[in-house]
Amino acid sequence: MIDELIKQLPTATPLFVLVAGFVIGLFHAFEPDHVVAVATQNSKSMQKNSSSFFRQIGSGAIKSSILGALWGAGHTSSLVLVSLLIFAFSMSIPNEMFGNFEFGVGMMLVILGLFTYLNRKLFGEKHIHTHTHDGVIHTHPHAHDAAHGHGHKSYIIGCIHGLAGSGSLVVLALSTLHDLQTILSFVLVFGIGSIVGMMLVSSAIGLPFSLALYSERINKILRYSVGSISIIIGVDIMYNIAMSGNFFGLGIN
Repeated sequence: MIDELIKQLPTATPLFVLVAGFVIGLFHAFEPDHVVAVATQNSKSMQKNSSSFFRQIGSGAIKSSILGALWGAGHTSSLVLVSLLIFAFSMSIPNEMFGNFEFGVGMMLVILGLFTYLNRKLFGEKHIHTHTHDGVIHTHPHAHDAAHGHGHKSYIIGCIHGLAGSGSLVVLALSTLHDLQTILSFVLVFGIGSIVGMMLVSSAIGLPFSLALYSERINKILRYSVGSISIIIGVDIMYNIAMSGNFFGLGIN
């Protein structure tokens, strides 16, 4: 479907270009590596509270949607940057570079998968923040419990995805368009579509994790399952990139 929409872009009306951009972005959010990346964040963001059952579910859905929106915002930021570099500043980005970023996505998924196995109660999450004491500004690491959320992680994950396969996909679509205004409009509606799509995906993923908060055993099963899938997909991406010859221009035959 996406390939067919891209083929029609050169002769399409401006309205069709915008609609196509939104639809492509919407479906693009449902790719397995995107879904599992956000799922690893959902697995660590949920926390049981004293609210009623339905409020707990609603709170989980809202938190999941925010994580998905932040992923989409990061994804869009990278695509806008790539588009400006190529079409506004006439920079040439070789396909091997997108392959390198894709390999980085594989590594990221493996790391995210491994971190879902960590017991937060034993290890905690170490962060570094700036503090001021007696007029002196300094930083030091400290741990947070599950209630402390860092949305910037989802944003950064989205940025990395935007530089990988997403970048090559959008460059392919944009190469069929003619002027910078149309190109940037396509990127923006593509980004909106990816944000909406990932909010839907993330909300759906957050539901079982919200329910699993009432059972430690089920929560562990879900968390370890997501971690394992993330590692498998990450290894598969790295293997395919290495074998395809798109990793630093070298292939293994």
